[in-house]
Amino acid sequence: MVDEIRFLSERVAKGKLSRREFLGRAAVLGVSAVLANNLLAEAARAEGPVKGGTLKAGLNGGQATDSLDPALIGFDVQFIFSRQWGEQLVELSADQELKPALAEEWGGSKDAKVWTFKIRKGVQFHNGKEMTPADVLATIERHSDANSKSAVRALLQGIDKIAVDGQNVVFTLGEGNADFPFIMNDLHLVVQPNGGKDNPNEGIGTGPYKVTMNNPGVRLGGEKFANYWRDDRGFADQIEIIVINDGTARNSALQSGQVHMINRVDPKVVELLKRFPDITVRNAPGRSHSYFYCQCDTSPFDNNDLRLALKYAIDREEMVQKVLAGYGFVGNDTYVNKLYPLFTEKEQRKYDPDKAAFHYKKSGHTGSLLLQVSDVAFPSAVDAAQLYQQSAAKAGISIEVKREPADGYWDSVWGKVPFAGSSGAGRPTQDMFYSLMLQSKAVWNETHFFNEKFDQMLVQARSELDTDKRKKLYADMGQLVRDEGGAIIPMFADFIDATGPQVGGWVSDGNNQSMNGYALSKCWLQA
Repeated sequence: MVDEIRFLSERVAKGKLSRREFLGRAAVLGVSAVLANNLLAEAARAEGPVKGGTLKAGLNGGQATDSLDPALIGFDVQFIFSRQWGEQLVELSADQELKPALAEEWGGSKDAKVWTFKIRKGVQFHNGKEMTPADVLATIERHSDANSKSAVRALLQGIDKIAVDGQNVVFTLGEGNADFPFIMNDLHLVVQPNGGKDNPNEGIGTGPYKVTMNNPGVRLGGEKFANYWRDDRGFADQIEIIVINDGTARNSALQSGQVHMINRVDPKVVELLKRFPDITVRNAPGRSHSYFYCQCDTSPFDNNDLRLALKYAIDREEMVQKVLAGYGFVGNDTYVNKLYPLFTEKEQRKYDPDKAAFHYKKSGHTGSLLLQVSDVAFPSAVDAAQLYQQSAAKAGISIEVKREPADGYWDSVWGKVPFAGSSGAGRPTQDMFYSLMLQSKAVWNETHFFNEKFDQMLVQARSELDTDKRKKLYADMGQLVRDEGGAIIPMFADFIDATGPQVGGWVSDGNNQSMNGYALSKCWLQA
């Protein structure tokens, strides 16, 4: 039976049988949809990439104020579009290994203080100029400058000196950092001509697609760059992103064929989408967390008993079942989970109305707490907030839920108000995540968690080369965040995308949504 289905899947890949007909025959033979789709994907990869056409994505997370400047990448559309026109020195694979990209190879000294990256020759920018080690140096200089607004600046503060040595770029650090090569994979560190110092918003990089359209918050696009240096991506002639912040509208766009793929599928509609034979739901477990934050320096949330009350007042299991529909697992008020290297399990905090009531009374607070949220923060965020409201009420805590418009949420609400919904994709290492989100001077420190002890441990862990000691430091930091931080993290969600019948080449990647942002360049349109 499997052999017959495999034969039929090969006919689909060759364009001799429609996907709908294939799935119908598979169902008659008693083959599950999961196995059938896996065989289809296998056949498509075996047949090889198909070149040509315009590959379109309908994406959540675009704003009218979005910029092409990699230093300012903050949300989905900026991130995914940057993957098409720009590249970093290294690339993180789906199996969590660093692979060569604009750097051919790299290595560090025994004390992890000096790191040397050999820069690839023969790579062109979209303006026709050849990329050089000087462009790499300038890129890191711009992002690490004291006046830089780059979100990645916090990760680069350990660099004492950068120098070009022939085809190499040499980084000398003040303290050892075994994770330093992972920093060079950060999504902001797109190598630009002269580092982007001249015009960072120009959108000129070395990626497979050259920017042809940039209408922020509406539509973005690119055409295949004729002189692109590698052949494992850039199969479509053109790519296009249509910004669709409303989840229902994104689903409709995919069903109607207006787009070929969408991101941030609401877990609650997954089973509905699976009923459409031409749609494939793509979910990948990862480090993505959906949560509510409160700002630790803003009344009344500057009282840790109130923050603890809010943490005990949320029903995590209910959230995973009702909001994620099982596509994820419970959180524990720490941003890192078991998928991170050097992770240490902690006692699971559970829903406890009595403990919540105890800490709430101890805080001395009375009256309602305003929670501002939108479904753009994470799928079904408003529903999650209402569940939170109900579970907190059983502890005598009154939460007023205010639904905010999707458009403008990230600009006007997130980080601007003291109690709101948020989400994050995580980072490859704990050091990178903590440096970007929780270090006192971090750009994305939405919880306003300013803790000197935490900052000191972060620096100490970064330079600690003994694995056991380093793991212990991260465990202590996680405990501090769990018990004193401002994040109420009930769940880690799978990345859930969906594709239409023509998309080939999809590979599961738990590093981030849409194949870690590469779906438009690594997938192709099948006949």
